[in-house]
Amino acid sequence: MSARRDGAPPSAAGRQPFERLPGDPSAAEARARMIRVDHAGEYGARRIYDGQLAVLGKSSLGAQLRHMAEQEKRHFETFDRLVRDQRVRPTILTPLWHVAGFALGAATALLGPAAAMACTEAVEDVIEEHYERQIAALGPEDPALKETLENCKADEVQHRDLARDHGAKEAPGYEILTGAIKAGSRLAIWLSERF
Repeated sequence: MSARRDGAPPSAAGRQPFERLPGDPSAAEARARMIRVDHAGEYGARRIYDGQLAVLGKSSLGAQLRHMAEQEKRHFETFDRLVRDQRVRPTILTPLWHVAGFALGAATALLGPAAAMACTEAVEDVIEEHYERQIAALGPEDPALKETLENCKADEVQHRDLARDHGAKEAPGYEILTGAIKAGSRLAIWLSERF
């Protein structure tokens, strides 16, 4: 931002809508953060389904869980390619997400199919919001990444809706359970973007 010709500072109204502030990441850094966090998130989602399948894989919910897990695997493979091709540093927290994802999936599955579906619903609610923010931040400058995010978001919304259809709200302590999972998911996103 430069001063006006008359020497007066520019007005707030004269600022560009998405002007960077000191300390904000550059466009390249912001894009790398997007890829890093989405790579981590899709890895974590795979581990959640691994945990759920370990407990419920032979139940009536098994086929549905395998279908969702396969979509998450494809998402992860897409972001894994982007990490390599774009030379983005993966999160250093992958070992934590490896254990935490499986533990969350298995623990909710042990509470029953409804709790497993409540977990899916809560995670996918947060991920939908997350992808929407990323898509809005990208604007028209990166159509390929934007299309990838939109495709992943569509699958995540489908997972959330399937979880609702399979009785997520019947989980014991539904509000507390989903609230805790949403808070944990938001924290995982914040940490994975930065570390």
